[in-house]
Amino acid sequence: MAQIKSSIPSEHMAVIGAGLVGSLWALMLAQRGHRVDIYERRPDPRVGSYKGGRSINLALSNRGWRALEKAGIAEEVRKIALPITHRTMHATDGALTRQPYGLPNEKGLFDDPQCIYSVSRGLLNKLLVEKSEAHRDVAYHFGQQCEDVDLEQARVTLRNRDGQQNEQKFDRVFGTDGAFSAVRQKMTRTDRFDFEQRYLTHGYKEIEMRPMANGDFKMESDALHIWPRGEFMLMALPNPDGTFTCTVFAPYDGENGLNNLEDEGRVRNYFESHFADVIPLVPDYANQWLANPTSSLVMTRCNPWHKGERICLMGDSAHAIVPFYGQGMNSGMEDCSVLSELMDEMSGASDWSNVLEQYSAARKPSGDAILELALRNYIEMRDKTGDPRFLLRKKIEAQMAVHYPGRWLPLYSQVTFSHTPYEQALAAGKRQDDIMESILDRPGLSENWNTPALFEEIIQRWETTA
Repeated sequence: MAQIKSSIPSEHMAVIGAGLVGSLWALMLAQRGHRVDIYERRPDPRVGSYKGGRSINLALSNRGWRALEKAGIAEEVRKIALPITHRTMHATDGALTRQPYGLPNEKGLFDDPQCIYSVSRGLLNKLLVEKSEAHRDVAYHFGQQCEDVDLEQARVTLRNRDGQQNEQKFDRVFGTDGAFSAVRQKMTRTDRFDFEQRYLTHGYKEIEMRPMANGDFKMESDALHIWPRGEFMLMALPNPDGTFTCTVFAPYDGENGLNNLEDEGRVRNYFESHFADVIPLVPDYANQWLANPTSSLVMTRCNPWHKGERICLMGDSAHAIVPFYGQGMNSGMEDCSVLSELMDEMSGASDWSNVLEQYSAARKPSGDAILELALRNYIEMRDKTGDPRFLLRKKIEAQMAVHYPGRWLPLYSQVTFSHTPYEQALAAGKRQDDIMESILDRPGLSENWNTPALFEEIIQRWETTA
């Protein structure tokens, strides 16, 4: 594994949490000459079936790829990722509507479509562990739960599966241990540390769509499939083995609530009423539904993301979000990119305090913004993706990209296919909403939208209100 030249003396680092962000960050640290011990309360993900955290399929996009490329492992990840070029919306009557993710070229064609990449959380986690552990300075310790952290001394108390405790002293500790981070919990007991936790009133449940007998996919494999149904929806993403991971997001309570779907009769009635076209594709949907767990959706925010010069939070430990923009993993990997770039500019160990302060100041606004964006996108996916008004807006914005390349960039493209800070993308998206909503209110627009005069009016309003 290639080394990155660094002026920082080699140090002994602890990474608490061996998920996607933790294993990637361990590799980046080792590439800069540091010795890294990673502690994970769960078993080794390479042994047996994957049981870690959320199992919702991941959507890799530009921010994640940038970090993987920086670590030199992007090509390995591409081997287990499937390109997704568009959304396919499934109406109640079975009608399909397709919507490209990217923007057309100057001729209005999607010849080289932008895409996100579907990847299994389990497969990616295993790959990242293998690639980082292959480095001689990286050691994984599974079945080791973080019990306590001395924030001043960077001393970690660990407990193994037998209940035995031990203490380890490090130069720095990086908390990558998820939404319920033990490292962050210790920080909440310090002065002037802000923390907020919120659960959605919605949860999710997964079922699997298996391939056809010959191994082929049962649906388009280059699409994110969505069944939008107002306050709830079903979403399906493909896997390299021909399966689809199908996830129902719905409120816990109410007529269509998850708590109301606990016997076979109600489950069958629910699918027959709302997802009838799924039934032939997943014949055992009812059995899977009753056997699989219901999972909650939690969001967290905190400030700051570091403590002094020895403790730092990354990924979900700092900013747990809901999965509706496909940016949870991407934003965590972007934490790795940003912090590694700050480290590359260090002149010595004395810079750590300033670097962690810069990292926290830079990433906190982005963490807050992507949380808001993810909530907004959930409403869009469940309520609007099949709405004619929403689809008209997408058509207008696609033509804006043709006529004014680089001058009008839709919010989704800014978030997914650029490295624009999330907070800047959110602010731009709100301005675009104001302009487009006033345009869409015009009578007869659906029949007379494709005109140079309309596009010129939009771009003038956009550029004069900047």
